[in-house]
Amino acid sequence: MRARIYQPARTAMSSGQAKTKHWVLEFAPASARSVDPLMGWTSSSDTQSQVKMRFDTKDAALAYARENGIDAQVMEPKKRKPNIRPRGYAENFAFDRKSAWTH
Repeated sequence: MRARIYQPARTAMSSGQAKTKHWVLEFAPASARSVDPLMGWTSSSDTQSQVKMRFDTKDAALAYARENGIDAQVMEPKKRKPNIRPRGYAENFAFDRKSAWTH
């Protein structure tokens, strides 16, 4: 069994960091998906591809994979640099503002 261990990125629709602190162990698909001729739904006989396990740390996920004989590949997250302005949101309402307020 092959699997990958990764830390999920935040969603594109959110600036929050929810659900990005844990690590996920996800199994690679063992068989190809097929289209059901009657309904047109995509299906697969591989039930392991539906399994996603969450761990608090990368080490816990690696330990689980090692104990259960899972060939796991770790994908390190790409951290982004924080965008911190000196005065933050309050700068928009400052009385000593250098430029005119426009929308």
